[in-house]
Amino acid sequence: MFRAGYGAGMESVDYTDTFITVAPDTAATGWVVPAPRPQGPTVASATYELAAPNPYRFRSSEVVFTVWANRRGLPAGERDAAWGSFFSEPRACLRSSDLGKRFGWGIHADEHGRIALHGLGTPEYERLASGQTPDGRPVKVVAAMRSRRR
Repeated sequence: MFRAGYGAGMESVDYTDTFITVAPDTAATGWVVPAPRPQGPTVASATYELAAPNPYRFRSSEVVFTVWANRRGLPAGERDAAWGSFFSEPRACLRSSDLGKRFGWGIHADEHGRIALHGLGTPEYERLASGQTPDGRPVKVVAAMRSRRR
């Protein structure tokens, strides 16, 4: 896994002590694992495949960048240079991910900004959505972005 230093633009994709709930207009009633298409992974399935088996290992910025780089076939040796240029312009954060908009996944960023996925309807999701971490600390709760304008 690529792990570069942090630079300009990071604050727009990384969260700390925050739980991103599913979008208010989601049709999800529970969680679903996003499936890749025959031609390869979707952004949602690639994000899930990276984040789900690695809870609290990666920051949002690392996941967003790695999914982007993997989908473009960017060689490992070019990723350090690409990191800075990738984040030199505004990037969508995981609040805009289909994980929270369509597939029923909440995303928790811990105090270090490392993320974990929690499925809608699970006890972990419900606790985080109520504003508390599993160890009882407060967590900021924000919703994933709506799919449609009001």
